[in-house]
Amino acid sequence: MTEAEISVYIEQKLKLSLDECWLKYVAQKALEVEGITSSVEMGLVITDAETVRQLNRTYRGEDKATDVLAFYTLSQTGQEHEPSFVTPPDGVRHLGEVVISYPQAAQQAQEQGHSIKEELALLAVHGVLHLLGHDHEQLEQRRRMRAKEEEVLKKLEAAKSKK
Repeated sequence: MTEAEISVYIEQKLKLSLDECWLKYVAQKALEVEGITSSVEMGLVITDAETVRQLNRTYRGEDKATDVLAFYTLSQTGQEHEPSFVTPPDGVRHLGEVVISYPQAAQQAQEQGHSIKEELALLAVHGVLHLLGHDHEQLEQRRRMRAKEEEVLKKLEAAKSKK
């Protein structure tokens, strides 16, 4: 099983009562499905729409709302000539941060006819997959990423039904 340290931060001004353990479990399940066996750490942030919009504008050059952003610290291009990060002395690799807009998630949940909890799970999984190098710019990439999302969500559902 993956040794993952997953830090969850929920913006206080949103006054949400989200289960941090459940959010960590969702991210952990995505890492497991991807076969991550080394020690890793990552952050998961639930925040407001304006913060996500500002991040999107600053780091992606897109001045618009979005549901999830992933800021990875490892090279995502796979180019051999790119320098790689030095492995930390403790051997724990920092994958990056996943930032979710709670208001956008709530709106999408309503539009899709499912719970906010389901939407947050989907967005967290989506963000973790981005941290691990998945993308959806091209049709085949989209198909692969969507299949991975479905695989993780099914495992989460199966685990829930066992309880």
